[in-house]
Amino acid sequence: MGEGDILIGLEKKNNGLGANINLKNPKCRHSMNEINQATVKQLKENQIGSIISPNDKEFNDIRSLWNGMIDKKPALIFRCQNEEDVAAAIHFSKENDLEVAIRGGGHNVAGLACSDGGIVIDLTEMNSVRVNAKEHRVYAGGGATICDLDRETQKFGLATPMGVVSATGIAGLTLSGGIGWLRNKYGLSSDNLIAAEVVTADGKLVHTSETENSELLWGLRGGGGNFGVVTTFVYRLHEVGPEVMSALVFYPGDSRKEVLHDYREFTDQAPDEVSSIAINGFIPDEPAYPEEIHGEPFIALVAMYSGDPEKGKEILQPLREFSKPMLDLSDVMSYTDVQQLFDEDYPDGRRYYWKSIYLNSLDDEVIDKINEQTEKAPSNLSTVDVWPLGGAMRRVESEETAFGARHAPYLLGIEANWTDPGKDEDNIRWARSCLNVMKSFGGGTYLNFPGFFEEEDTKLPDIYGKNYQRLVDLKTQYDPENLFRLNQNIEPKGK
Repeated sequence: MGEGDILIGLEKKNNGLGANINLKNPKCRHSMNEINQATVKQLKENQIGSIISPNDKEFNDIRSLWNGMIDKKPALIFRCQNEEDVAAAIHFSKENDLEVAIRGGGHNVAGLACSDGGIVIDLTEMNSVRVNAKEHRVYAGGGATICDLDRETQKFGLATPMGVVSATGIAGLTLSGGIGWLRNKYGLSSDNLIAAEVVTADGKLVHTSETENSELLWGLRGGGGNFGVVTTFVYRLHEVGPEVMSALVFYPGDSRKEVLHDYREFTDQAPDEVSSIAINGFIPDEPAYPEEIHGEPFIALVAMYSGDPEKGKEILQPLREFSKPMLDLSDVMSYTDVQQLFDEDYPDGRRYYWKSIYLNSLDDEVIDKINEQTEKAPSNLSTVDVWPLGGAMRRVESEETAFGARHAPYLLGIEANWTDPGKDEDNIRWARSCLNVMKSFGGGTYLNFPGFFEEEDTKLPDIYGKNYQRLVDLKTQYDPENLFRLNQNIEPKGK
C-alpha cells in the first residue's frame, strides 16, 4: 500500500460541525468551557469508534493516565477503531484549532498522552497483534502494549526488543528508541521497526518501509511522534524463550561501591546475550519484601540471558557472588515473566518524575556520586539506575536512524517515584539535583526518560546532533503546521 487519501470527507464525517465547538484552551480560537452537546451527538453518530466527552460517566476513567501527577481534562476523546477514525479526529482538530494528544499506552511520564482542552486521539482499542512466524514478522496496532505483543509472539518462541514494564505502550517506547532486555543482542525497539502505517497531518494514510517512503521510517526510528499517528507497527522477530535465565540479586547498600566495581568489570566482558540494570534504592515497605529489611538501602542487579537458560546460569552466576546478598531471586523463568518483573513497582496512579543522562564512564568518582545521590532520595520508592549499553545497539551508526545516541557506554536513569501529592516538590527537586550533579560526567537525554521535557534538559538539536536538521526537513514535509506538537517537538521550518 502506498500513500493515499482515507475517504473521510469532512461533509460526511463532521457535517460542518466545526463552527459549533467552544473550548477553554489558550491555543484554540474558542473560549467557552464545553462543546455544544448537539455537536458531540452528531460526531458520535458519524464515528465508528466512540467519542467521550466530559458529560460521559466514563470520561474521568478514560482520561486518566498512568502518572498520578497528571490531571488533564480534554474537550473530547476519540477512541479510535481504525485509520478512518484517526483521520476524522485530525480533521476535526484542524477545523477548530484544537491541540492534539496521541494516546497509545498512556505511560509517558510527562503526560503527553492527554491535553487540557484539546482532543485525545486514543488508540487503546487499536491493539491487535498478528504474527507471521514464517517470516519472523509481527504486525501490532498503535494501541498495543508490550504485554499484548509478548503474549502473541511468545506463542511461537519469538520476541522483538521492548522495554521492561509490560503495561507500557509500544508506540511511544518505539518512537523514542526502546531500551530493554534484548538491547545488546538485538538492538532497540526502533532498530527492529521495519515498516509502519501512519495517518499524517493531512489525513492521509502513508505506508513506510525500507523501500517505500523510507525517509519517514528513518524518522520514526527515534524521532518521536512528530510525523503523524502510527496506527500499525511492523517489527522484526527473533528466537527468544520461552524460558530464559534471569538474575535478580539484592545486595546491602553499604556494598554498593564494591558491587558496582565488580558489575562494571562483568558488563565489560559479558556477551551480547546479557542485558542488565543495576538499581540503587531502598527496600519498599511492601509485602513482596521481608519486613525485616523494609527501608534498608540496597543495590539490585537484574539481568537476562537471551540464549540457552543452562548456559545463562553459568554466565550470570558472577552477578550472584559479588558480596553477601540480602535476597537472591535468580532463576530460570519464562520470557514473559521477565518482561513483567517490574510491573508491580510501577502501578497506575503513583507519582512519577524521571530524568536521564548518558554517562561517559562508570569510574570510581561516578560510582561515589551515584551512591551519594541515592542516599538523598526523599522517597523509598525512588531509584538511581545504571543501564550498561553495548552490543547490537552500539553497532548501528549514529546517522542510520533518527536515534543517534549510540556510543555512550551507560545510561543513568533517575527515577523519582512517590505517593504523597504533598511531597511533589521535594521529589522533583531531588531528581533535578541528581541530574545536575551527574551532568559533569556525561550528557544527553534518553527521550523515554525526559522528565517533563524541560527546555534546559531536552535541547533537541543537541540530543539529535547531526540528525536534527534531517528531522526538521522530514517534519516540514509531513507536518508543516506542527499539528503534532505535544511531544519532544521538532518544529518545522517557518514555525
